[in-house]
Amino acid sequence: MALYIENAQVWDGISDETVAASVVVEGNRIKSVTPAGADAGSLPSDRIDGTGMTLMPGMVEGHCHPSFTGINEPPELGRICPEEHMLLTAQNLKLLFRHGFTSIFEAASAKPMLGVTARNAIEAGLLVGPRMRAGSPEVTTTAGLGDERKRHIHQESFGLVADGPDEMRRVARECVRDGVDVMKINISGDEFVSHARAEITPTEDDELAAFVKVAHAFGKKVAAHARSSQSVKMAVRHGVDCIYHCDFADEEALDMLESVKDRIFVGPAFGLVHNCTKEGEPAGITPEVAESLHLYRKFDATCATYHKIRERGIRVVVGGDYGFAVTPMGQNARDIEHFVRYFGYSPIEALRCATSIGAQLMDMGDDLGQVREGFLADLLLVRGDPTRDVSLLQHTDNFAMIMKDGVVYKDPRIGDAGFDRGLIAAE
Repeated sequence: MALYIENAQVWDGISDETVAASVVVEGNRIKSVTPAGADAGSLPSDRIDGTGMTLMPGMVEGHCHPSFTGINEPPELGRICPEEHMLLTAQNLKLLFRHGFTSIFEAASAKPMLGVTARNAIEAGLLVGPRMRAGSPEVTTTAGLGDERKRHIHQESFGLVADGPDEMRRVARECVRDGVDVMKINISGDEFVSHARAEITPTEDDELAAFVKVAHAFGKKVAAHARSSQSVKMAVRHGVDCIYHCDFADEEALDMLESVKDRIFVGPAFGLVHNCTKEGEPAGITPEVAESLHLYRKFDATCATYHKIRERGIRVVVGGDYGFAVTPMGQNARDIEHFVRYFGYSPIEALRCATSIGAQLMDMGDDLGQVREGFLADLLLVRGDPTRDVSLLQHTDNFAMIMKDGVVYKDPRIGDAGFDRGLIAAE
């Protein structure tokens, strides 16, 4: 099967400008990209007209929590039974896909096996959803982010608790045995943890070293929650692959990040900070609550840090801790506009973070994230020009076509029914 997409402006995921071109997809790959006016040779009869639209790579969500189900408080995740939780996760994955995210890097699963099961089901055609790198739960220490236990009651949350290097090794090996792609560890605290705020670092060097050593021995990527400057430095020293937040990184920490910028990725996960400070009242986060949690200070620190990170050329991925009541799933593409508005990125720079750089995080940078001959055909046809107005990507109506692995899930010729046709084809 082959498809010809004609008359579109093409943004390839790398360049500074779009170009008028035609694209042929054959099987699950891009067969050719031909500039307008050039001889494209023999063309397929199955055609999509892209007049007035932009063809671009599918987006990559680089800090994704598909098993976070619109919660107000972390313990709510522990109260959902695994069976219901899997169904809710599948619903979120389909929603992300409809919003143009054809790949996700799972920043942590709320329970063991949710991400792994979803990834396997998508690959087998049992579920419709994005490509996935499946994550472990967030491994934490006693009194760390994700430990919701009390003296008088046991409460589950999204964390797997381990203390000391021996327990870290055991929990890491259990996650390997589960079949995850990404191992997540919480090095610092967070403002939502009263006893371990963001600039506290509960995890110790020997614990982190043991965790990372196991993960890398099995070929797994390590992602870390690291808000404090100390936690960022620890993450760099011990070889963490993707360091999230970095809000309070000092100059030494930024120098360390820059020194390994060809190896690591960072991600601000700014959506949660933004929504809590600017749109939090419907979820109960009034200005007074936000102030008591030092969230305005965190907002300012994050903006200042990512201006510096952009200037230093460190690779940054989008993804903003969506999946809480204050950050509903489906808003994920707002992060691209946040990069432009608050961090000083140009629209093209921000779009690279959501496409070609995200593909590198997925370990698919030579195969994904670009509109380029030979690359996998994960493509979006967008009404208008997102290289000038990135907010277009926040609205599903602007996606005329959504394609993953050469399968058209949303087709401009038949409307949303094309998504259902793609579902059948995938199965």
